[in-house]
Amino acid sequence: MKARAFNYVRASTVVEALKAFEEAGDDASYIAGGQSLVPTLALRLQAPQLLIDIAHIPVLRGVDLQGDWLRIGALTRHHEVLTDPLIRQHAPLYSEAAPHVAHPAIRNKGTLGGSISHADPASEFPAMTLALSAELEIAGRDGIRRVPADDFFLDLFQTAIEPGELLVAIHVPVVQPNHRWAFHEFARRRGDFALVGCGILAEFVDDVVKHVRIAFFSVGSTPLRARQAEDSLIGKKLDQAAIAAAQAVVGDDLDPPEDEHTPPAMKRHLARVLLGRLLGEIARQGA
Repeated sequence: MKARAFNYVRASTVVEALKAFEEAGDDASYIAGGQSLVPTLALRLQAPQLLIDIAHIPVLRGVDLQGDWLRIGALTRHHEVLTDPLIRQHAPLYSEAAPHVAHPAIRNKGTLGGSISHADPASEFPAMTLALSAELEIAGRDGIRRVPADDFFLDLFQTAIEPGELLVAIHVPVVQPNHRWAFHEFARRRGDFALVGCGILAEFVDDVVKHVRIAFFSVGSTPLRARQAEDSLIGKKLDQAAIAAAQAVVGDDLDPPEDEHTPPAMKRHLARVLLGRLLGEIARQGA
């Protein structure tokens, strides 16, 4: 199939993009890398009257350290997430996840903001946004607002971005010396969507877990925090008993969909195995 006929406009500022969307009567879509949008246009799952090209808006680009926060422009390409030294130093879970995102051709075009806005529950970057406790900067006709990642992912492919609004940047609290982290996923082949994936960011005081965020993907309709597993680790040293206790409850945090190839019971089993490996890796980081 081919996309339906549409009009096209290139915006040079966020205000221009928002105005074009409003003038289209909400029958419009923003496009940057197009790695998610173009296939849906080709299949006619989406058929907007207007495409608004936001790929040339300067404020949507750049990676900047702003005090205790790292600001990552929404147009930051996947390959930039992989190679940027500021991201690797201050938001390392993004860098850890980036090599697992699709293939180089897609990473060269796809944008971090596009992946997060699309909110595919099997994608790496939305879940790492949750694990990193990021805040999403969103522009709309009423101005700018920031939404915590915990409140951003609402349902399958649904986020807190309202029609016409635009994701401008991702703000990440920079990791501290007492933080440890780990990421991995299980996939049939490198570049395929993961069967199960997870990223963990943990804060330690005297080798005791003070705070931890465990974010899974491909186990529900949104990226999910394993809150019961998190709670089981608080105040504990990360020994085998603590890891086993977290593994015992993690299945209750997940909501895998029915899948004839990887049923929910299998996904929960893989999640337990993956959690054990990642927590073991984090424990070894403190050795």
